[in-house]
Order: sequence, then structure tokens, then C-alpha cells
Amino acid sequence: MYPSGVRFITTSLDLKTMTPAGYDAVIAEIGPAGKKLAKQGANAIVLMGTSLTFYRGAAFNQHLQEMLSKTTGLPATTMSTGIVEGLRAVGAKQVVAATAYDEEVNRRLRTFLTESGFEVLGVKGLGIEKVEDVNRVTQDGLLKFCTGVRETQLAANAMLVSCGGLRTLELLAPLEKRTHIPVISSTPHALWAGVRLLGLSGRAPGFGTLLSRA
Repeated sequence: MYPSGVRFITTSLDLKTMTPAGYDAVIAEIGPAGKKLAKQGANAIVLMGTSLTFYRGAAFNQHLQEMLSKTTGLPATTMSTGIVEGLRAVGAKQVVAATAYDEEVNRRLRTFLTESGFEVLGVKGLGIEKVEDVNRVTQDGLLKFCTGVRETQLAANAMLVSCGGLRTLELLAPLEKRTHIPVISSTPHALWAGVRLLGLSGRAPGFGTLLSRA
């Protein structure tokens, strides 16, 4: 997305499962991880992990963002904030979501999106719980799955593909061509939100409606 002008520094929270118990197990690590990145020279912090940041609702996502900023002294955002800002930027009102998650996490995503001001027409997941299993999702399989989810809710005016582990960057343009609506997804639009904290536009031509015009 950003081959020049931005350097990304990363550290892992070692999330094992995309379940409430899995998220609970790493919450305490977020502050120290942010401090580590700040000491390594970061100018802004992005907390990656969509379900990690939405699973307790919109207020908790905001709390995590504010905690990171206070702890590090740096501007901070989260992956869930990135998808919300992305959906708003493309004028999303009625949203359909394709995810990697099981039904419980999908339920929590629906709650989060509703709290964030969207009408959620449908949410369908791949039923994955172990983080490592996300790597087994192929590009062709994901494209077909997302297209099928869109076809269940033709009234939607935007689509969300949720899970930071799904490789979606190269699928944004082809999926938009198939679905005829803007598509927002976890990792690309979290990185878009992150570089905007540095005063950059976040533009990445060729990767879907929002990134191409940003």
C-alpha cells in the first residue's frame, strides 16, 4: 500500500483464538505493547485486530484507543475505528458483512456496527476460531464467499470484510466490480486510518474506491 514514506514497526499480542476468552487473555498486553513501539520510534499507533477491538462494543473500542494514546503520548487508532471511518467515508448506511468469525463474534460485530450508526442488513462468517486457521483461506475462496454474502443482501450500499488476518487488499477492486458497492476491509483500512494520523492522505490507487480516491 505504502512502498515509500512510511515505516511500519510491529509487535505481536500473540492472540490465539478469535473468541471472547482469547481477546480477554491479551487485553492487558496492549498498553505495554504500545509503550514498546513508542520506545522504538513510532509516531502513531494502530491497534490491529478487528474483533479484539469491537468485541466489547463501541465504547470499549474508544477506551482502548484513548488508553493507548495516553499510555504512549502518541496519536492512536484501532482497526475497528479504521473500518468505521472507512464505511463513513464511502457513505455507508446499510451494511452487509462477510467475516472470518463464528456466530458469537458475528453477533458482537453487529452490535458494534449498530452502535456506530449503521444499519446492519446481514453478517455471515466462515466460522473460524483459531487465528492460525485464517491463513488457510484462499484468495479465490474468499472472493467467492464475499460475493455470495453480498448476494444475500442486495439492498446494502456498502460491504465490510472483517478480520485482520484475511488478505483482502488485492480483492478490494475485484470484489467491488462484482458487488457494485464500495468494500471496506480490516487491514487495508486500518493502515489507511493509521497513516492519516501522520498527516498523510492514505491514498493507495488501484485498491478499491476509498483508497483510490483518498
